[in-house]
Amino acid sequence: MTTNAADQSPAQPSTSKMTDEQYGALRASAAVWAGTSVLITDERGRVLVQEVGYRPFRLLPGGAVDEGESARRAAVREVQEELGVALDVRRGLAVDWVSAAAVGAPAEMRFPGEILHVFDGGVWGEERFAAIRLAADEIQAVECVEPADLPALMSPGDARRALAALRARIDGAGVVLLEDGVPVTPGVLDRVGVLRTARARHHFPFHPRPVPGGLVVRQAWCWAFAPDGRVLVLLEPGTGAACLPGGTPEGRDGGDPATTLVREAREEAAAELADVVYLGHLSDPEEPCARVRYAATLRRVGAPPVDPATGRAYVRVLATPEQVVELFDWGPAAAGQLQAVHRARASLRIPRAARRPVTELSGPCAW
Repeated sequence: MTTNAADQSPAQPSTSKMTDEQYGALRASAAVWAGTSVLITDERGRVLVQEVGYRPFRLLPGGAVDEGESARRAAVREVQEELGVALDVRRGLAVDWVSAAAVGAPAEMRFPGEILHVFDGGVWGEERFAAIRLAADEIQAVECVEPADLPALMSPGDARRALAALRARIDGAGVVLLEDGVPVTPGVLDRVGVLRTARARHHFPFHPRPVPGGLVVRQAWCWAFAPDGRVLVLLEPGTGAACLPGGTPEGRDGGDPATTLVREAREEAAAELADVVYLGHLSDPEEPCARVRYAATLRRVGAPPVDPATGRAYVRVLATPEQVVELFDWGPAAAGQLQAVHRARASLRIPRAARRPVTELSGPCAW
């Protein structure tokens, strides 16, 4: 019987003429290193990085995979050794082929390239962070940093990988394949460069009640629901920054914030809104003003328009409300606003959307 190389498992010799010893030597000559790391964020979406004595750059928790060890078990071991925390990681985010050329390792290291796995360490609260016990001989300090700060703190390849893994976690499309930190098949969040600039930071209290009399409304934003329970988000193509439809009231709006957001949604995104529902407002402790929030149904979007305020066409995407929150830094008040959003969604008879990949609306669409 003739053996076809295509029918063989990776552990079998590639031809019937090659001995096991020869085949093993061939595979060993092409061997690469294996590494693992863990992406951990706090409740604000900031990324945990480590300061180590042997590198000038910050690192994610992780390290080399030992002989006979799986990448997942290595990730669990490294978190235990470096942070003193028992963590059961089961969800992968990224697998990166790190080439020898990209690393620039000294010749004497004979670095052959590396397959580096990134696992999801989850969102940690104060109790989990308080349990950290650093490996004194290796880890000097840990901190949580804004995703946009990673390129300034990490090596270029590590920063690309960490941001790609974080986008993969938000997107929910599964493990992303990388080559030197760059996605082989980039999604819309990668293409636009979401998280490469600082997220909008609004740590303002949320009040699910009318705006007090005499308080000036500075801003009106809307959670515009498609029939599947996802909402419209606008991504700035030049920076990757996210915003909800809406904007600043103008005189032509007649003092009605709901009119403002309907007008702004049409101008910014060619989006037609209906069934507008008031959610509440944010108060700014440093300025006596209100930033109002609404929900509405999204009836249709036209061709992407050029926003008169920026001169650019936003990238329009649909994302679940939970994914939207991860694109901003709204602090503790985000939970209250999200609850109000889901109450309004239910009143509008719109289903709750399960997490799914973020979808771009590149052309006209009607529901």
